[in-house]
Amino acid sequence: MSSKAQKFSVGKTQTFNCSYLSEEMEQLLVIQEQGLNPSLFEQLLSLGFRRSGSTIYRPDCPHCHACLPIRIPVNYFKPSKRQKRTINNNKDITWQIVDHHTEQHYALYERYINERHRDGGMYPPSPEQYHNFISANWLSPMLIELTLDETLIGVAVTDILPNSFSAIYSFFEPEEHKRSLGSFLILLQCRIAKMMQKEFLYLGYQIDESRKMAYKRSYNPHQILTSSGWLPAVPSPTKP
Repeated sequence: MSSKAQKFSVGKTQTFNCSYLSEEMEQLLVIQEQGLNPSLFEQLLSLGFRRSGSTIYRPDCPHCHACLPIRIPVNYFKPSKRQKRTINNNKDITWQIVDHHTEQHYALYERYINERHRDGGMYPPSPEQYHNFISANWLSPMLIELTLDETLIGVAVTDILPNSFSAIYSFFEPEEHKRSLGSFLILLQCRIAKMMQKEFLYLGYQIDESRKMAYKRSYNPHQILTSSGWLPAVPSPTKP
């Protein structure tokens, strides 16, 4: 693949056990990081790619097409009744944007992975694994902090791109599960993206067959990448 002034190569991994569908095998297209930048990454997002650390990848599994790239057109997004309740239930939380990682971030991440995702690919957590997963050599993500009574209880790692946000990962205090902080952080990213005049919030992959990954369709309207492009199409602005 190429852009006007940049060329890069695409490789393919060996097949390995899928992290989300136990009966399936996974295979990825992987792009080497040389020449990558936020603008080019945004183009790749629109083609269904995703970032993990400095690596850009897209599922290319031999017998499965369950991973569906999904994004929210933030200017048209309308929270559901349940999502409005989540917003109201977290009015006592304060948030701020920071641009650097802290020891408190990792401590919360470690607690979250140990208690919520012991069966996942990020277990066991370590500072090196955290850094390699969150950071990129060619981009500095935005970190959205949630605090309650001056205690850090949630973090969303988000890439700011020319026309969009890409939600990389969120982690939060496991003991605060009744607050639906994962949902709250997506809603907050939608709000901030709209404030910053972005068009889309990319959420990664929707996997209908996976209990852990099937929640993203609840944010409406949303678009799914198909062989015919992103559907449903965003309506044109109404002329006065």
